[in-house]
Amino acid sequence: MVEKAKKKRAEIAKGGKTSKTAQVMRVARVGAAAAGVAGQVTANRIANIGQDKPIAQSKNRTANAAALRAALGQLRGPIMKVAQLLATIPDALPEEYVAELRQLQAHAPPMGWAFVRRRMVAELGENWQDKFKSFDRVAAHAASLGQVHRATALSGSALACKLQYPDMNSVVEADLGQLKFLMGIYENFDKAVRVSAAHSEIAARLREELDYTHEGRAMNLYGAMLASEKGVQVPQWLPELSTDKLLTMTWLDGAPLMDFKIAPHEQRDRIAMNLFRAWYVPFYEYGVIHGDPHPGNYTVGNDDAINLLDFGCIRIFDASFVRGVIDLYRALETGDNALAVSAYETWGFKKLTKAHIETLNIWARFLYGPLLEDRARPIGELDGTGMYGRATAHKVHQRLREIGGVEIPQAFVFMDRAALGLGSVFIHLRANLNWHQLFHKLIAGFDEGVLRARQGAALAAQGLGVNKEK
Repeated sequence: MVEKAKKKRAEIAKGGKTSKTAQVMRVARVGAAAAGVAGQVTANRIANIGQDKPIAQSKNRTANAAALRAALGQLRGPIMKVAQLLATIPDALPEEYVAELRQLQAHAPPMGWAFVRRRMVAELGENWQDKFKSFDRVAAHAASLGQVHRATALSGSALACKLQYPDMNSVVEADLGQLKFLMGIYENFDKAVRVSAAHSEIAARLREELDYTHEGRAMNLYGAMLASEKGVQVPQWLPELSTDKLLTMTWLDGAPLMDFKIAPHEQRDRIAMNLFRAWYVPFYEYGVIHGDPHPGNYTVGNDDAINLLDFGCIRIFDASFVRGVIDLYRALETGDNALAVSAYETWGFKKLTKAHIETLNIWARFLYGPLLEDRARPIGELDGTGMYGRATAHKVHQRLREIGGVEIPQAFVFMDRAALGLGSVFIHLRANLNWHQLFHKLIAGFDEGVLRARQGAALAAQGLGVNKEK
């Protein structure tokens, strides 16, 4: 009887379709879109034969990017989220693709109340409503993988309940398979950056995002890592009201981060400093980053504290990776080229020539620039595409194409993306801080062995481990 009830709830959760059926249907839809893009790429290349090579390449990329955006725009769901993700990874795509893919909207329409009730029955049982004092019927927020409802605990505490859309495992696997095909098309026509490792990293993080139990543990990890940071607030996970597809946590009141773009400069700087600490304390003390520093993942609470809201996309590095970050800073600071090579190799770069090192150093000097100057300054400026670092990334991309390209290590993908995303937020806030001194306070007395031990204890306490590369 119990097993029969479980099977019934599982069937309800999938909306009446089996995982196999759902995956076949999704593969068909995304596959049709991918085939259309492949045909368009070939047609564009033939149409531009005989033209000046740089002009023809630019025309090809512009047309191909438009075709890709049009195809993805019909699909919604995870594939769009992944495409947007790629658009924010420097050098993963040419600027023509970035301009098109940034127009995609990853958010899906929220599920209606009847659907929500069926999903909640599947996760918490027939009497799920008895476990809450109240549960809002209308979603407070809807995204590509699930939606958030506000609720009230029996104790009266305000809660946030994130409910995953049905059959997302099958949808994600179908989308990742087709994404690999699309990325292969791109790589065949542009050899500057080989993106197979980027696909592996995106796939690993996206699969983790589907596991809400993992996210709950990550939330607890952040609560522990930032316990002494008065300027950062982390919600509390309620495992008794959660499953691997339902994440219930305490609700943190706050205003959207972007509402403070016009606040007094002292307040903006205070918010930026709290955000800097929220992001970099976990990295330099525990080797952990928040891989999706989108403004929507933060709100500002009392006393300008940063509320962290989403823990689905975190990246846990080996302690040696953190050492590599500090080593590269020292290399740029002192002009020690051998140390720079060692840092890149620590991250996983292979077969680097002198030309590769010189090109990668262009990007490194851009990223480390605010840390190398001992003065209060803005982090940088947004370019014409509204992105931080796009012009420099384009320059690096062009040089890499000329020297035969480079394989981006898997561990490097989200670190690079997250640093740029965070920089963009600081620019929006027009923060003017001494980043050099903030950085030096974090790395003072750094010891790789001490970090590894501290990290191991913190991860073990939450049942987590260091992310491994394939």
